[in-house]
Amino acid sequence: MFEALGNLIAYQWLGLSPDSHLGAAVQFFVMDVTKIFVLLVLVIYVMGLLRALLSPEKVRDFVRGKPKWLARTLAILLGAVTPFCSCSSVPLFIGFVEAGIPLGVTFSFLIASPMINEVAAVILVGILGWKLAALYIASGLLVAYVGGVIMERFRPERWVEEYVWKIHMGEVQRAEPDTSLAARHRYAWQEVKEIVGRIWKWVLIGIAVGALFHGFVPEAWVSEHLGGDDWYTVPMAVLLGIPLYSNATGVIPIAEAMLGKGVALGTVLALMMSIAALSLPEMLILRKVIRWPALALYASVLAVAFTLVGWGFNLIA
Repeated sequence: MFEALGNLIAYQWLGLSPDSHLGAAVQFFVMDVTKIFVLLVLVIYVMGLLRALLSPEKVRDFVRGKPKWLARTLAILLGAVTPFCSCSSVPLFIGFVEAGIPLGVTFSFLIASPMINEVAAVILVGILGWKLAALYIASGLLVAYVGGVIMERFRPERWVEEYVWKIHMGEVQRAEPDTSLAARHRYAWQEVKEIVGRIWKWVLIGIAVGALFHGFVPEAWVSEHLGGDDWYTVPMAVLLGIPLYSNATGVIPIAEAMLGKGVALGTVLALMMSIAALSLPEMLILRKVIRWPALALYASVLAVAFTLVGWGFNLIA
């Protein structure tokens, strides 16, 4: 259906040739815009119905007081099923610190939250297949767990900004939540408007980049520079993701176009992870909470982890 719509608009309404670079790019753009936004609205709405009683405060309180291994696992799983991007994860970071949750556990949440979510998982399955979706999610969970453990070894508490430790969040008495179907519908629709409103431009940018890549970058060039088994292609992909900003959903069209051109699976996974969790804007946001040594350590741990994941999958593939 989506491909047919792309063909209709690009080749019939606009009169572009299927053999032209512009025609291929426009067809890809239209197809992915409709496909991704339909999936976005449907998945966010359904998950909003189920998540009507979940708040960042409840996420924090749920993790507090658990054994460290269990707290880390719960933090990662909660990060994977909550729609917190890097921007909204930072206030929750402060809440975790204030609640006495170990900082290594908090870093595991910060890694998992922007990189993995159920919306991206469903879209990945719909566009790239369940195998790639499973590989990406499993790799993200592993990186989040190991990355948090490594961060904890360096005692990052000494590098948290002083004002964070001085924050005392009062416990607010909340009214009993309205669990009626009408209230859940209102919450779910508000989730759709808020999340789509926050990420739509990044999704469009990602689709546009993927469309340009799909339509204008010669397959021979891609195969020569990124499609081979050269060791440097994966670190190059990680570095390429740093100046970009998107979330796991917005980067999927770029991954789709790269895989279609023959780029190795591990290289694509490394780029997806880097854009979602290691981008420069996220680093600047985190700098408001942690000092430069912790920020450099955080970025280094993720860069090494993403590179190892990419090399591993390229070797297996």
